[in-house]
Amino acid sequence: MTSAEPSGSGQPYRSKMTVYVVACWIFAAFGGLMFGYDIGISGGVTSMDDFLKKFFPAIYERKLHAKENNYCKYDDQLLQLFTSSLYLAALVASFGASKACNVLGRKPTIGLASILFILGAIVSGIAPNKALLIIGRILFGFGVGFGNESVPLFLSEVAPMQHRGAVNILFQLFVTIGILIANLVNYAVSSIHPNGWRIALGLAGVPAIFLFIGSLIITETPSSLIERGKEFEGKEVLRKIRGVDDVESELEMIKLACEIARQVKHPYKKLFKRASMPPLIIGISVQVFQQFTGINAIMFYAPVLFQTVGFKSDGSLLSAIITGVVNVLSTIVSIVVVDRIGRRKLLLQACVQMFISMVAIGSILLIHLKPSGSLDKGLAAVVVVLVCLFVMSFAWSWGPMGWLIPSETFPLETRTAGFAFAVSANMLFTFIIAQAFLSMLCNMRAYIFFFFAVWILIMGLFVVFLLPETKGVPIDTMTERVWKKHPVWRKFMGKEIVKNYEMT
Repeated sequence: MTSAEPSGSGQPYRSKMTVYVVACWIFAAFGGLMFGYDIGISGGVTSMDDFLKKFFPAIYERKLHAKENNYCKYDDQLLQLFTSSLYLAALVASFGASKACNVLGRKPTIGLASILFILGAIVSGIAPNKALLIIGRILFGFGVGFGNESVPLFLSEVAPMQHRGAVNILFQLFVTIGILIANLVNYAVSSIHPNGWRIALGLAGVPAIFLFIGSLIITETPSSLIERGKEFEGKEVLRKIRGVDDVESELEMIKLACEIARQVKHPYKKLFKRASMPPLIIGISVQVFQQFTGINAIMFYAPVLFQTVGFKSDGSLLSAIITGVVNVLSTIVSIVVVDRIGRRKLLLQACVQMFISMVAIGSILLIHLKPSGSLDKGLAAVVVVLVCLFVMSFAWSWGPMGWLIPSETFPLETRTAGFAFAVSANMLFTFIIAQAFLSMLCNMRAYIFFFFAVWILIMGLFVVFLLPETKGVPIDTMTERVWKKHPVWRKFMGKEIVKNYEMT
C-alpha cells in the first residue's frame, strides 16, 4: 500500500491488489483472446485443402502445380477478402463502440462484443457458401471492433497508476495466447476431412463465451460511472478495485476530469481542436505503425509463408505454433518490464531487432528462393529463427504498446472518441495489409520484407523525436505532465488547457 499524493507529485494513489480486481483484469482480457484467435485461425484455414476446395477451387488447382510460382500461388483477392473483411467491419464498428462506451459504459460494451463474436463463430462454422462465410467474418469484425474499443479502455481505467502498463498489456498477452491456441487448433484439425476448417472457425465462439461470462462479473469503471452522473457508485467501485477506503485523492482527480468532460458536448469536434492533436496524432500513429512492422502479414499468413519457403503443410503449421509460443513468452517479458523501464526504451530496442530480422529474411529469400523450388532445410530453419526473433521483439514492444499508449494518453473528455480513431486506424491498416499482402508477396517477392524494414526505420525516428514517455503518469494528468512538457507537443497546448489543470 502506498500513500496518496497530489496528482502532480508522480506518486501512486493508495491501492492494494485484491482477488476481485485481478479477476476483472483477466475476464476483460479475454477480449484479447477472442481477437488473437481470429488473427491466428485465418492463415491456417486458408492453407487447408478442404477449405480451398470448397470456396476457392481455382487456388487449390494452382497450388497443386509443382511449377507454380512460389510467391503467387495464393494471390487471390477473394481469399484475401476472407481475412480482411473482418477488419473493415471492425473499423466501422469502432465508432459505434465509442458511443456505446459513453452511453452504456465499458462493461455492457464488452458484453455486446462477446455476443457479436459468438454469432460470427456460428455463421462461419456452418457457412455453405462464400456469401455466408463473409457475413460470418463481418460479425466477427463487429465483435472485434466493440471489444478492441472497450477492453483496453477498461483495463487502463481500472488499473492503479503504478501497474497500468502491465495490466493493459494483459490484453495483448491474451491476443498472443489466442494466436497460439488458434495455431494449435489449426494443426489438430488439419487432418480432419472434410470439415476440419469448420471446427477451427466454430471454436472462435469459446473465448467469446468466456468474455460474455466475464462481462457479467466485472465492474464498471469509476471514470465511466462518474462521467454518467453516478458519483456514489463510482466511489464505491473505486474503493472495491483499490482495496482501500481512502480513495479521496484519486476520486477528486476523476471528478475533475469528468467535470471537464461534461463541458464538452461534442467530443469528436473537440478531438480535432489544436490542443487535442498531440494524443490523437500519437494514438493513430502508434496503431498504424504497429501494422507497418509487418507483424500481421507474418501472423495472418505464417503457414502460407512457411509453405512458400519449403515446409510441407503440417510442417508450416508446426512452425507457426513455434512462433506463437515465442509471441506469448515475449509478451510476458513486456508485462514484467514495461512499468520499470518505460515505453520508449522497449519500442526503440525492438525497432533495431525487427529491422535486422526483416532485412535478413528478405536477403535470404532474394538470393536463395526462386519462383519455383524451395529453400534447403538449413536456410528454411534460419528463416523460422529470424521470424521468431522478429515476433519476439514485436511482442514486447509495438504489439502491447500499440494498445497501451492510445488508451492512457487521451483526456477523459475525448478518451472514447480518440481511442475509437486509434482503433479504427488499426483496423483500417490491418485491412489494407491483410487485403494486399498476398498480392504484394506475388509482385514484390522478397522485396516486401525490405518494404517493412524501411517502415521500421521510420518508426524508430518517430519514437526518438515525437513519442513522450508515459510511465508512472496518472491517466487523468497526461495533459499537464506529458503534453505540456514535451518540446514538440507543448506548442499545441493553449491557455485554456493550462487553466483547466491549474485546479489540480
